[in-house]
Amino acid sequence: MAEPIKLALVGVGKIARDQHVPAIRGEGRFTLAATVDPKGGLPDVPSYTSLDVLLASGDRVDAVSLATPAAGRRDLVAKALAAGLHVMIEKPPAATLSEVDDMAALADQAKRVLFTSWHSRGAPFVDAARDWLASRTLKDLRITWKEDVRHWHPGQEWLFGPGGFGCFDPGINALSIATRILPAPLFVEAATLFVPQGRDQPIAASLTARTGSAAGRIEFDIRQTGPQTWDIEVDTDAGTLALREGGAVIERPGAAPERSAPREYPSLYAHFAELIGAGKSDVDARPLRLVADAFLVAGRTPVEPFSF
Repeated sequence: MAEPIKLALVGVGKIARDQHVPAIRGEGRFTLAATVDPKGGLPDVPSYTSLDVLLASGDRVDAVSLATPAAGRRDLVAKALAAGLHVMIEKPPAATLSEVDDMAALADQAKRVLFTSWHSRGAPFVDAARDWLASRTLKDLRITWKEDVRHWHPGQEWLFGPGGFGCFDPGINALSIATRILPAPLFVEAATLFVPQGRDQPIAASLTARTGSAAGRIEFDIRQTGPQTWDIEVDTDAGTLALREGGAVIERPGAAPERSAPREYPSLYAHFAELIGAGKSDVDARPLRLVADAFLVAGRTPVEPFSF
């Protein structure tokens, strides 16, 4: 059996502890060799205050997984690639599209793997939806992605600051699924961003889109309390396909709804291990490009102030 890949987890916040750590430890092709975070790491793993400190330590790692905010991530990727490490990035891959292009070029030059991961694509029925839609004619698309920011991002003020994405932080998950399952490219034609007074980023957004000959309506909102809504519905010439609960439930015409337990992050690390084995990168900026397009064409409407 091949020796496990020694991986360092950079950024040990809520998403890293809840999702990345269990997935890494459950994937036999990796061993969690180190953590990097100025606020401290895990009690049973060597911890470093910065990537520079880790790289200067002489301790061996083969790859890094970045679970840091998108802003500033390009420099971390450049340092890791220059040190000969493979790199996996939590979504969104960077603060700008130019940074994604640069990181891809750096990985190619270093002959190392770069994986811009989109965890929602690992939902149980995403690939099944893609396969079902492949032979159908699309007539209409509806995406409704509404959740409670106070529950999922408690006190995280960066979300509403420059580069924080606002409602597009969860909304980009929907776009990552849409760009995976739709048989034709998705385009944003118009948008309205609802921005709380005194904030830089929208708390809700309404988008008009098109894929092939089908019109699309996309609604994002992070003010929803109670049950959360993560739905994608596609009307076709063979009926309506729906992914619900972020892809954990699929509804196909003439069939009972199917449900499966989520395995998003384990699927990401399995794919990362396969990419390393094959020596191939997987860089997809389409979801981030759609967010950028929405901001380019959007009008902005002020709404009441928001506080956590």
